[in-house]
Amino acid sequence: MNIRLVENDRDFKAFIHFPYTHYRNDLNWVPPLWSEQVAQFDIRKNPFLEHCKYALFILLDGSLVVGRIAAFYDTLANEFWSDSIGFFGYYECREDKEGTTLLLSTARNWLIDQGMQKMRGPWSFVSQEWGWVLDGYSPPPVIMAPHNPPYYHQQVLDFGMSKVKDLLAYEIDATKGYTIPGRILELTDLIRERYQVKIREVNLRRFDEEINLLIQLSNNSLIQNWGYSPVTESEVKAMAHDLKPVIHTKGVLFAEDSKGNPIGFAITIPDINTILKQIRGKLLPLGWLRLLWGIPRLTTYRMFALGVVSEYQGKGIDSLLYRALYEKIYSSKMRLEINYVLEDNDRMNNAILKLGASPLRRYRIYEMDI
Repeated sequence: MNIRLVENDRDFKAFIHFPYTHYRNDLNWVPPLWSEQVAQFDIRKNPFLEHCKYALFILLDGSLVVGRIAAFYDTLANEFWSDSIGFFGYYECREDKEGTTLLLSTARNWLIDQGMQKMRGPWSFVSQEWGWVLDGYSPPPVIMAPHNPPYYHQQVLDFGMSKVKDLLAYEIDATKGYTIPGRILELTDLIRERYQVKIREVNLRRFDEEINLLIQLSNNSLIQNWGYSPVTESEVKAMAHDLKPVIHTKGVLFAEDSKGNPIGFAITIPDINTILKQIRGKLLPLGWLRLLWGIPRLTTYRMFALGVVSEYQGKGIDSLLYRALYEKIYSSKMRLEINYVLEDNDRMNNAILKLGASPLRRYRIYEMDI
């Protein structure tokens, strides 16, 4: 076996294509749109690359591609963290110790050459698409969430990496009889009255203004979270542009104080993976029509982000946002996956459990000194 740096269109196509063969017999894998996978590596479509340097590698057994990996670092994140952390991501490999060692050592050596002192992963160019599933391989992953074979964990452990953080996912499922607990209704009534908080939906007619507001709220409310670094305006606008045709306005909410000042937000995305699985990640010939027809009718969602500005944290505004979201998207077929929450974010995990949500998945991120 040997490793080859991706330097031409043929190898790049092989890099993108490998998961489609690697997971062909995995019933829980959801084939992503090919065009979206390619766009992640196009600086014209992914502004993250403006402050990221990366290298892609494919693993070959003879002429057959049997693995892949990306090595990269984010200059803005490292500046914010005052650290030198490099990442590996987009890792896929058959169950082969030699292949694993070649892939991970190649990524490690590239990062060392770039002056990095740690290697962390798996990590993605896509916001909050981190970690590997450790528990909860079914149901299939929601939009922008990873999926992997269980043996990946042992592969990186054998290489010398160790756990750095777990991420948790929860489920609220009306088809299993879920209803919001009465005590949460009473609590949020008191919170709304005490702080005079109003909840409103995103206004698509003022889309650019709303995006700027989300940037401000994200960088204020999430900045202390592990793994978070301030997002740039171009990154958020690019993601918003991609998600605008998908979102339901009732799933993107703002909390405002008595003076109309924004103090929190919640972003919930319809889970288009339920459609992508049917069309096998292909828009042609009729995949685009299924997407166009199906998106407005989706009743499964991923809670992508929720934040409350520092002055209002610990006052129950997050529970108020959860309640408002539940009331807006509820139907007898509604299923919401809260994905993800840091394992040591006790305040948020306790709040979610009090809502009656059920633990569903655990993701794990690894790290090593290099």
